This record gives sequence, C-alpha cells and structure tokens, in this order.
Amino acid sequence: KRYSGWAKILEDPNDPNSKYMGSKVDTDWQNLAFQRGRIYSADLSAQGGNDKLKFFASGSYNSQGGILVSNGIEKFSSRLNVDNKAGRNVDLGFSLALNRTAIDQVSADNAFSTPMQLVALSPITPPRDLNGELYNTPVTTYYNGLLDVEYASRDITEYRSLVNTYLVIGLFNGMKWRNELGFDLYNLKENARYGEKTESGTGVGGYGFANYGQNQNISGKSYLDYLNSFGDFSVSGVLGTEFQYTTIETLYAEGQQFPLDALKTLASAGLITGASSTLTQYSFLSYFSRVNFDYKTKYLVTLAGRVDASSRFGKNNRYGFFPAASLGWVISKESFLAGNPLLSFLKLRASYGLTGNAGISNFGHLGLYSVGNYNSLSGLLPSQIPNPDLGWETTRQVDAGIDFGFFRNRISGEIDVYHKKTNDLLLEVPVPATSGYQTQMQNIGSVENNGFEFVLNTNNLTGNLTWNTNINFSINKNKVLNLGGQDIIDNGSARYMNVVKVGQPIGIFYGAEYAGVDKDNGDALWYINEQDADGNIINPGETTNVFEDANFVVLGNPTPDYTGAITNTLSYKGVELSFTFQGVAGNKIHLIGDQWMGANGVWYDNQLKSQLRSWKQPGDITDVPEARLAWDNGDQSRNSRYLSPGSYLKLRNVVLSYEFPSNLVNKVKLNRLRIYFQAQNLLTFTKYEGWDPEVSTDFLVNNIYSGCDFYSAPQPRSIVFGINIGL
Repeated sequence: KRYSGWAKILEDPNDPNSKYMGSKVDTDWQNLAFQRGRIYSADLSAQGGNDKLKFFASGSYNSQGGILVSNGIEKFSSRLNVDNKAGRNVDLGFSLALNRTAIDQVSADNAFSTPMQLVALSPITPPRDLNGELYNTPVTTYYNGLLDVEYASRDITEYRSLVNTYLVIGLFNGMKWRNELGFDLYNLKENARYGEKTESGTGVGGYGFANYGQNQNISGKSYLDYLNSFGDFSVSGVLGTEFQYTTIETLYAEGQQFPLDALKTLASAGLITGASSTLTQYSFLSYFSRVNFDYKTKYLVTLAGRVDASSRFGKNNRYGFFPAASLGWVISKESFLAGNPLLSFLKLRASYGLTGNAGISNFGHLGLYSVGNYNSLSGLLPSQIPNPDLGWETTRQVDAGIDFGFFRNRISGEIDVYHKKTNDLLLEVPVPATSGYQTQMQNIGSVENNGFEFVLNTNNLTGNLTWNTNINFSINKNKVLNLGGQDIIDNGSARYMNVVKVGQPIGIFYGAEYAGVDKDNGDALWYINEQDADGNIINPGETTNVFEDANFVVLGNPTPDYTGAITNTLSYKGVELSFTFQGVAGNKIHLIGDQWMGANGVWYDNQLKSQLRSWKQPGDITDVPEARLAWDNGDQSRNSRYLSPGSYLKLRNVVLSYEFPSNLVNKVKLNRLRIYFQAQNLLTFTKYEGWDPEVSTDFLVNNIYSGCDFYSAPQPRSIVFGINIGL
C-alpha cells in the first residue's frame, strides 16, 4: 500500500532490452521480496517410572519458511529428565537438552542485499533482461537484491547442549542441602558464499567468509533449604551461594577469487583476505539468603538479601549488595470477613527491593588496545579508556498491590502500583575529542519509572457452556532525572534521533519539528523553536526553510504509554474457542528508510505513494514538499516528518479446538485426541505508515535506540492446523 505503481517507458534504440520492457513496466518489487512461508512442527513426549526412579523424555521438530525470500529456520530439540530417590534422605537427578538450529538467511537487517531492500527499487524497471538474467545497476538504479537470492548463500547452524545435575541431602527435620551444577555449550557455524554476480563478489572473483563461535557456560549453586511449622506459625528460608563462568571464542576468515560459484568453502578461495579471532570471559559470584514468615497463612513477611560480584566491573566497585523485603496481609481470613458471600479473597501486599544490572560488555572497565597493521607490520593502539570505578547499575523499587476475588472467585484480579528509581546508569558517555577517544562506559545519572498494572479474570458463564475472560492493562511513565551534570547524551549523528535527555523518557526522539510546506514555493518548513534560558519557546509558530536554523526539540517517545490485552475463551462439550486482542498506545516509530523513499530529491529509491500529493504549484496545500531533481527538499532524517504513530491493536491469537470424548478415544487405545486450528496476527488496526508497528531494526538494539524501522521485516501472519495424541 505504500508504493506508487507504474510508469511508461520509451524504447531505447541503444538498448535491445527496452523492447522487452514494452510500453510500460510495472514491477511489484514488494511481491518479489515476500513469500508464503510454511510451518511444520511435531512433538513427542513420554514419561514413566516408579517410586524410586522417574523419567520424562521429549523431542520436537520445527520447520518454518520465512516471509522473506531465501529465509527460513529448522530446529530439532530433545530433552531427558531423570529423578532418582537414591536413599531415604538423598535425591539426585539430571536433565539433558540437545538442540540443533539451521538458519537460512541472506543478510543482516541493515545490509542492502536483504530482500526487504527490494521494495526501494523503482517499479518502472524489470528484474530480468530478455535472456532471463537478473538486471543490476544502472538499470535498477542500485543493487538488485535478487542477485543475492540467486547467487549467494548464508547458512547458520547452531548446536546447543545443556546438562544440569542436582543432589539433595536431607540433614534433619525441615532442613535440606541442595547442590546444582550445570554446563551449557553453544556452538555456532556460519558459512557465507557470494557469487561473482553479487555485490560482494563483483570484481573479486566471488567472496566468502566462515565464522565459528563457541560459548561455554558453567554454573553452580549450593544452598540450605529450611521449612518447618510451629503451630500456627511457619518459617522457611534459604542460605547459599552460586557462580557463573562463561568463555566465548570466535574465529573468522574471509576470502576471494573462487574458480567456480559452486565451490562453497574457503579452501577454494584463491586469496585469503582476512582472518581474526577473539577470546573473552566473564564471571559472576553470589551469596544469597531469604527468610519467609507465615502466621495462620494470614500475615506474611519475607526478608531477602544477596551479594553479587561481576568481573565486568572495576576493582573498586565489583561487589553489590541487594536487599529486599515484602509484607502481605490476607484480609479475607480475618474473622470479620469470614463467610462473606460477596468477598472470596482479599490480600494487601507491599514490597521494597534493590536490584543490580550488569548488562554491558565484558571489559568496559579496562583500558584496551586494538591491533593494527601496515606494510606487513603489526602494532597496538589504545582503543578504550579505563574506568576502575565502573560498577553496578542499581534499581530501587517500591510496590504496593491488592489481590481480590468476588462471588467465589468468579471475578478475580490484581492491582499493582510501583515506583522504580535507577541510579548509576551504565551508558556510553561522549568524552572530549582531545582525549583521542569518542566515548567511555560510565555510571552516570538516574532515571525513574512509575507504573500501574491491572489484571482481571472473570468466569462469565459456567455449566456446559463456559466463557472466561482475562484482561491485563499497564501504564508506565519513564523519566531521566539527571546525567551527572549533562543535559543530554546524543550519539545519533545526522540519522538517528534517540537521545537520553534530563526530564524526558530514556531514548526519546529529539530533532527538528516539521512545519509542513510553504504553499507559495513548495519549500519544506520547520519550526525554529528558539528557547530562552528556562526552555520556553520564544516565538511559537515561527518557521524557516533552512533546516540548520531549526532548534531540536522533543518529538515523541518510542516506548508505549499504555499496553494491554484481552483474552476470551469459550468452551462447549469439547469445543473450545480462544481469541486474544493485544495492543499498545502512545508511542512513535522512526521510519529511517523514508529519508530515501520520501526524499523529494535526488535519491534513487522507489518513492512512497504520499509523493503523489507533493506540492506542484503556488497555492497547493499539502504536507509533502516539492520534488526537486538536483537537491534535497526536506529529507533530513532527524525531523518529525519521518515519525509515525506506533499505536496498534492486533488480533494476536485465535485457537479453535475439539477434544474428543474419553470414552470414544479409549476405544482406539488412546488417552487423548485433540485437533486444533491456530492463527496469529490475523488483524492489525493501526495508523502506522510502515509494514508493522511491532518491529524495530535489529542493528540498533540497545538500551537507547528503540522504535527504529529500517527496512525491517513485519511480524508474520500464521495459520496452523494440528493434532495432539496421548498414548
């Protein structure tokens, strides 16, 4: 719906292929980019045992063709759980999981060879010539991604093995000693091959690379677990320690000059152009305790605390202490509410806790050097400033809530409010250029979140026909409180608008405010938005046609203000229908690709159909500037013209199933037989101008850049038919 249609093309006497084009060409590049993906899945499980030994085994197979051409995934997974009662006070067991995933993917999200980039090609050019060969530039104005689909391959295979063991020893009445040890091994094998006709292989005799990676994670936990009762009073608690040690290794090599496109391995490359390897490690060590007090299951108290240490932080702040406490009062068990026909359950609760975040790179606190080479000589150069004071990002959270039930719990739910304040944010902070560096990882500033959450469950009908409804709704308000003396952290350059700014939500969009079009000459206009010392606009409504004269202001929030969902489930004599609507509201999304697809200038991209309403003559009232060949007119990325509402409502999931009666199933020696139909993402209601408001480009994923769409694939609509069989 976003792209204009076709245009007539005159035959070129110097180009015999122009006759093939005919009098008009109307290439639907979007149709060439997408495909109908098929999904196949099968699951098998078995369980059994006796009083001393029990087991559970399962296996599954899933295959899914992507909605983009030359994209798909295939996954095998298996699991085995064994539990053994080795003695009166000894229990031991293990779980084993083996997984293999094969991914067929042409390129990453931001590569110009991804199938999504095909939509940017002009519809007035054909994909192939008279001989059936794929066109490339200059006919297609720039790279034809179908060349990668036809002459390239990029296969990713992942293997993952997880082993977890446990040993539980009963020490005395109510006290157990539990020990756990786990090993997680992940292996990645990636091979890519780009033929001589592809962009990567042109002029170099073809191109290929191989990438291998291995993650080894060892974790362990040992703790005492106590549970006992003394009349109406019960107490439980844990005291223990745990650790995690992870090693990550990678090996990469690339080459050129392949004698044949059919040869896929690097051993066939005539020239190895590069190779690299990495080794990184990190570890965590923790000590924890928790005590629960319960009186008549009516008055509840929990006290907890843990000490965590991470190798990712500097020697001065490696350890963090994180306490927590909670209170609960089940009011419905009080004598003054006993037997109340209206109120079935009522509980008040409150909690306070401190948590830590260590989600950063492994060596952010160290001074690092990078390796460089010139004229066959290698050397080292400083690449990162050390920060021995780098430490935990901490969040203090206060919660208060109510759990309720009415009419024998036919109506039940939860209401929660919370306040969270995060201090010592882990952010890449710009440093003076005279330092020779661009940024440094620092603990700087604070941010707060205030929110409300509501859950409601209702049993609307009972009997042969049942109808249950679940509703959940949440509000979250986020605000940056300080940045250590700075007002803003802006690393977006000329293209990206997400910033961290005091007084605003984290990742807010910040740029020039688009004011529309000058009706007299078709110039794009922006509000000047000059501000005084207090941040007030001096001359509201004053505009300019010079982008550089427009002061940047807050334009929108990529994070929704409201999220919610409602699920209805109806059941009648084995037939069950369930459907879920889910949505968000209050956010915006930056359509980064529209800088080129709605350019009004010299760019070669296929243009949005909104360009059909561009300014054409004096007096035209429109929001799209005049299209000008030689120079741009309003296509700067950092302006509100390329922001779109991100609110949506989706029919997220629909399941229709039939459970065959047990007396009928037993006649064919089965325990269970169920058939079902499931559909996801059937309907979307939104004003978003892109493909899907529930998407964000994968090459900008971090704690600041969100709500960015750069040729990002939409969520697929899927329809599944299945059968469940119990033996």
